[in-house]
Amino acid sequence: MRRLSLAPFAPRLVPILALAAGLSGCIPATPRPEAPRPVHPAPAPTTPPPRPVLTQDWRDWPLTPGDWRYLRDAQGTHATFGQPGAPSLILSCDLRARQIHIGRPGAVPGSLTIRTSSTVRALPSRASATGATVTLAAADPLLDAMAFSRGRFTMEQAGQTTLVIPAYAEIGRVIEDCRG
Repeated sequence: MRRLSLAPFAPRLVPILALAAGLSGCIPATPRPEAPRPVHPAPAPTTPPPRPVLTQDWRDWPLTPGDWRYLRDAQGTHATFGQPGAPSLILSCDLRARQIHIGRPGAVPGSLTIRTSSTVRALPSRASATGATVTLAAADPLLDAMAFSRGRFTMEQAGQTTLVIPAYAEIGRVIEDCRG
């Protein structure tokens, strides 16, 4: 039997083998299946943190959640503070009597203390259709103290959560509308 010699083909075979080896690196590897992504449960809904114990200066207490809304209609002007549909405080003007009613929905009648940066006054409240109400003459200086208090004022009443209300423009609008 005769042996076949590759020696005469070696000069041509080496480049072909090198090319084949080089091309084998260009063949894309078969993609590995992706590992399943870890399933993260949705975070539990957070509840608002409890209101801190009100021991420091009242001017540092967090504001009561909510916003002011102003309304002028045939009965007079009104401003409410609180969450939509659930006011915590209502200021309303009785134009005929030139009086401003300060109402706290859901509260029971009793002494209601209003604290501003310039004054503190305890006022008797009476029962109203929505809760407890205080009535002041439109010219009462307490109203100006509320409107111009440095950033906030409080409304305190035994057995009720203290309201820390921002002193926004709606307060002054109701007062000015009522004064004429």
